[in-house]
Amino acid sequence: MSPHAGSRRQDVAREWMRAVYPTAYVPMSPVEIELYLLELVDVIADAVQAEPFAADPVAVVGQRLVEAHFTGPETLQRTVDVLGHALLFSPELRDVPRLAEKVIAILGSVSAGFATAMRLDALDQQEEVKLALMAAKLRVERVLEASEARFREVFDASAFGIVITDLRGRCVEVNQALAEMIGRDRGELTGRRLVELFDPADAEALEAKYQAVGDGRVARMREQRRLLREDGEPVWVHLAVSSLRDADGEPAYHVTMVEDVSELHLLRKNLDFQLLHDSLTGLSNRHRFATRLEALHGTSRGGITLYHLGLDAFALVNNGLGHAFGDRLLTEVGHRLEAMLEDDVALVARIGGDEFGIVVDNSPTTPSVPDMVDRINEALRRPMEDGVALSASIGVVDRPPAGWDVAEILRAGDTTLRRAKKCGKRQWLPYDKHADQALRERHARAARMPGALAEQELEVEYQPVLDLVDGRVLGHVARLRWDEVGHDECVALAEETGLSPALGQWALHEAAVAAVGASTPDSTASDSFGHLYFELSPMQSRDEDLVRTVKRTLDATGLPSSRLRIFLDTRSMLDGMGEDNAQVLRDNGISTGLTRFNGGQAELSLLDELPVDALVLDPSVVGRLADRPESFLHTAVERMVALIREAGVSVLVPDLATAEQAAWWTRVEVDAAYGDHLAPAVPSYELSGA
Repeated sequence: MSPHAGSRRQDVAREWMRAVYPTAYVPMSPVEIELYLLELVDVIADAVQAEPFAADPVAVVGQRLVEAHFTGPETLQRTVDVLGHALLFSPELRDVPRLAEKVIAILGSVSAGFATAMRLDALDQQEEVKLALMAAKLRVERVLEASEARFREVFDASAFGIVITDLRGRCVEVNQALAEMIGRDRGELTGRRLVELFDPADAEALEAKYQAVGDGRVARMREQRRLLREDGEPVWVHLAVSSLRDADGEPAYHVTMVEDVSELHLLRKNLDFQLLHDSLTGLSNRHRFATRLEALHGTSRGGITLYHLGLDAFALVNNGLGHAFGDRLLTEVGHRLEAMLEDDVALVARIGGDEFGIVVDNSPTTPSVPDMVDRINEALRRPMEDGVALSASIGVVDRPPAGWDVAEILRAGDTTLRRAKKCGKRQWLPYDKHADQALRERHARAARMPGALAEQELEVEYQPVLDLVDGRVLGHVARLRWDEVGHDECVALAEETGLSPALGQWALHEAAVAAVGASTPDSTASDSFGHLYFELSPMQSRDEDLVRTVKRTLDATGLPSSRLRIFLDTRSMLDGMGEDNAQVLRDNGISTGLTRFNGGQAELSLLDELPVDALVLDPSVVGRLADRPESFLHTAVERMVALIREAGVSVLVPDLATAEQAAWWTRVEVDAAYGDHLAPAVPSYELSGA
């Protein structure tokens, strides 16, 4: 066991000690109790991880609690609470297969061991009672008054139910504790057959057990059965049955000791429910859903279909109408989904905040996937409380391969739902292995990107920005590269992971250092490296710390502010986020512009509203023009470029890939361009002067 696991177990023992210490008097100090419980934690943790798994050895934990006198009325409840939470969320046990099932079995075994030990402890006392009863019967003629008084005191004062029956099963004596336990009058029980007081389903088995005790085939019987109250409600009890013999040693009566264990039974039942169900909606939770999904996947003849639902814009409900209202809607959604599927072999579960899962065991009568999707959205479309109607985006995994485990099926459903959400509201998509593979590779790259940045696996390349008329190099635009991953993909991954601000700071510093280093002492900036063109991503454009980052970089590298051209993301500026950055940068002598400019009306208005000197067209504009012959679009772009330049704003064109593109944009008279056709991007060590 690792030191970390040992420390975690000690924390669990300490938390357990604090929970049970106030529930019972134990002649030990808190430190001694903690050490005592630590041994029990080791037993439990080892049992959870043991293969093959068996819960029976853990029963000793409950027995040892009773041996140490942890027998207060709240001791077991608090023990179950602490151990249930600790086992389910312990890092040491995170990788244990079927953890939830094992935890249920472990807690059940602890509870059973505790109850058994408590019962045995009580039965030891009961044995004394029984011996006293037997002695009283045998000495009834000699010491009738004394023995009768002793018998009555024990019989009537006992907290346990006691009933004496003849060998035909009729009640001869019943104490008040048993009468109160089943809500009946003590007098009416005398003469009745005892088995009539039990659940009819238990009657036949009980009669056989009593017969075996009366015949001497077994010395005593211990059973858990259900008595019935007068109102029909069941009372779970533990029975201890033995024989009273006459003076000749022959069985004369049965003595039955009855302990009410309804609360313990209810506790175990509630614990089982809580571990497998969502506390808000009452639906199955993710653990039970995964278990059921695994079972159906392994046994279904028609194959299964998984529907992973995500409620659309549910945050609007929570934020606008309150979380209590949202909780009621989630519960209503669960009820509607269950009602919709009542005729199908299916299970509905809440598997996330506003996400639900449905697994359907397909049969010839099961609706098709499109029909099922329509039924789901139709069920949600009907107005709910306060007229609110919902819709869902759905990822569908229909008849997954037999070799897939439950984790892979759930992952496929989740990623398909994410793809569906990107298509808009109330959309659904089937699982696509090709799209999934591409997405997994993309996510894997995104997850590795922070480490790649820390390990300096990313690099900044520099692509010349040219005057299309005379071919002069006006400067270089910084471009990211990570092995085979190009600039645009690097930017997109950084935006998705939140790495963009840190990546932007690093790239700007690297580019500034390269720009300074590539300018030789005996040359001017314009005939060596030229200006540094730096395009910002949306997140970088909105960064509140952008101006300070730029100024700090210029101070640290010695790059003059006049040589830096910063281009902010056009979409971010349209959203009104980062507008101050453009003005403050301009006030500090840094030329600002817009990147990914498409030329829409709203974007053109930015040229009046922001202090920009230049703009970089969106690569999609260049691509659309290249994919079609001369058309209205070409004329519109040509006139737009002329108007923008007349307004005093320079126009740069990215990603020129052919001579035809370069010729057309030269005719349009843009100010500058860059692309692989003009000059490829190169690492810093290939720059002149570096």
